[in-house]
Amino acid sequence: MKFITVAGPPSSGKTLALIQLIKLLKKDNIKVAIGKIDCHQTTDGKLFKEKLDIPVVVGISDYVCPDHYGAVNAEEIFEFGVSHNADITIVETAGLCHRCAPAIKDCMAIAVVDCVSGIDTPRKIGPMLTTADVVVITKGDMVSQAEREVFRSNVLEANPHAKAIELNGLTGMGALNLKRLVLNAKSTQSLNGMELRHDMPSAVCSYCEGETRLGADYQMGNVIKMDIEEVV
Repeated sequence: MKFITVAGPPSSGKTLALIQLIKLLKKDNIKVAIGKIDCHQTTDGKLFKEKLDIPVVVGISDYVCPDHYGAVNAEEIFEFGVSHNADITIVETAGLCHRCAPAIKDCMAIAVVDCVSGIDTPRKIGPMLTTADVVVITKGDMVSQAEREVFRSNVLEANPHAKAIELNGLTGMGALNLKRLVLNAKSTQSLNGMELRHDMPSAVCSYCEGETRLGADYQMGNVIKMDIEEVV
């Protein structure tokens, strides 16, 4: 089975891009299962089920980083796909801090970013984008041609080894290119013992443990203070 991770900032168009991709895969009778990870609540599970009629499992990470949560539950989602005889299992996760990356070595990793977020966004996202095999660029119809070209250039500057694809989540334009890449992804028998492509933050501070009060007296653990110097 192919196991594919899809990550990207909130509202970047991950779900719509996946719906367009899976529609094409289903036309070829390829069985797909979805693991949807979000922070608080999501209706995307029902959306996948209603529009595509495929097996879907939803996980809510609550107070835990969704990418940490995804790494902890990756095996379970993999086995969910196996139990439904899926040819491809896709995990969609809502990365938030841009420091985490759910990408797994030898499993395809897709990052989704949108042009509307600003031309410098590819430089800010970090491992989520720089460790991806494929970067899907969405919402290109909402910016000028010049902005699209600069955005794409910045994506490839941040990750020169990635395939960059423009995809319209509403019309499906570009989804065929993504499908071709997905079909060429490696398969795997198990995730047990496989490695993430990038480490995740492991530091714990007082706020991680539930502290709500501000001030140095209440800050413990891994605390990084700013150098307060005015920009000149």
